[in-house]
Amino acid sequence: MTRDELRRRLVGMAEADERLRNELLHDGSLFEGYNARMAELHARNAQALAAIVDEVGWPGRTLVGDDGAEAAWRVLQHAIGSPAVQRGCLPRLREAAERGDVPPAYPAWLEDRIAFSERRPQRYGTQFDWDRDGRMSAWPIDDFEGLEARRASIGLPPLEEQQERLRAMVARECERPPADYERRQREIREWAERTGWI
Repeated sequence: MTRDELRRRLVGMAEADERLRNELLHDGSLFEGYNARMAELHARNAQALAAIVDEVGWPGRTLVGDDGAEAAWRVLQHAIGSPAVQRGCLPRLREAAERGDVPPAYPAWLEDRIAFSERRPQRYGTQFDWDRDGRMSAWPIDDFEGLEARRASIGLPPLEEQQERLRAMVARECERPPADYERRQREIREWAERTGWI
């Protein structure tokens, strides 16, 4: 596979994910749990990405350009049903960031995504969920005092800015908090256990 073919494949995977998300958003089923079609697409994309990484290493901008590198990262971020893929790619993504082949925020987002799936505090404040008061808020953060310095060091805006943007998006998409917070937390934990996160 040529570099351009690989770039197109990665971009196509990310675009398929976005198309399905938009379809589910428009038919009203996006926020009704982890949609089976979305889970299947995420699993298929995760397997394809893992095979690519095994063959060529992390597909950063040097290999696949900025859009290909971003697409690969998005596919990995959405591989929530594939713990081995996300965990296995994190060191590769860190190495790519160290050599400047991906933005330094990419491994931070993935590290936080893994922490969220493992139901433990995150480090960079990139993951959000409904809180007990029915507001979309940052998942618990380890070492909150050092958060803004960590975010700034990798090019992330202040947490409050990200939170405002996310809450505006949630409002635009008409996403609503769960009717039963405790039940939702139990369901997420059960999913995480079934999937192998915890």
